[in-house]
Amino acid sequence: MRIIPAIDIIDGQCVRLSKGDYATQKTYSSDPLAVAQTFEDHGITHLHLVDLDGARSRQIVNATILEEICSKTSLTVDFGGGIKSDEDVQAAFDAGAAQITVGSIAATDPPQLRRWLQEYGAAKFILGADCRQRRIATSGWHEETDIDIIDFIKGYEADGIQYVVCTDIDKDGMLAGPSTELYQEILGKTAVKLVASGGVTNIDDLLLLKHIGCDAAIIGKAIYEGNISLTQLRDLC
Repeated sequence: MRIIPAIDIIDGQCVRLSKGDYATQKTYSSDPLAVAQTFEDHGITHLHLVDLDGARSRQIVNATILEEICSKTSLTVDFGGGIKSDEDVQAAFDAGAAQITVGSIAATDPPQLRRWLQEYGAAKFILGADCRQRRIATSGWHEETDIDIIDFIKGYEADGIQYVVCTDIDKDGMLAGPSTELYQEILGKTAVKLVASGGVTNIDDLLLLKHIGCDAAIIGKAIYEGNISLTQLRDLC
């Protein structure tokens, strides 16, 4: 199972939110590149970079930070937040993103996403299946749909999507354990490579996610709050 630390960006700083609520913002570093380099120094190979400014403004805001991290580290970076247009997609790939995470656009404009899948290849995209009580949420989690998560994933699996990152919003940033039952259901009803996100608190959570068959796990607050050390992660990689 791949271990993927997360860096969330607001105003050029490395932050974490709880349940996606911008009012809960806690800043951990003013230098995202230095944080990324520290991950790399501990044997980490992948990074999940989220443009929270972009998610809120519905267009990429922090492409410069993406480009800096991609050019000054060897990390394989997936990037998301505010991807809504052809220009956003091209800007993210030009800046060095290996994959783009798409969530809101997948729920609000399926034809647009399907066109990108055809143009760039489905392997270049990760479906962001972020949900609250099984219903897909969009626009930085501020808006909710009536789309069930399994139906959402299956629909895009038919279009060639291989990778899905699933965040149970009520778990995100709460250090209360991941949504294991939901992940088991997704793995049982689809054939996607599932990236677990939200709620990871300790090494035991990671071992459980590996046991149930997740392809990867994204870790954020547990690292920044010291619940999981980078040395422990290095031993798992």
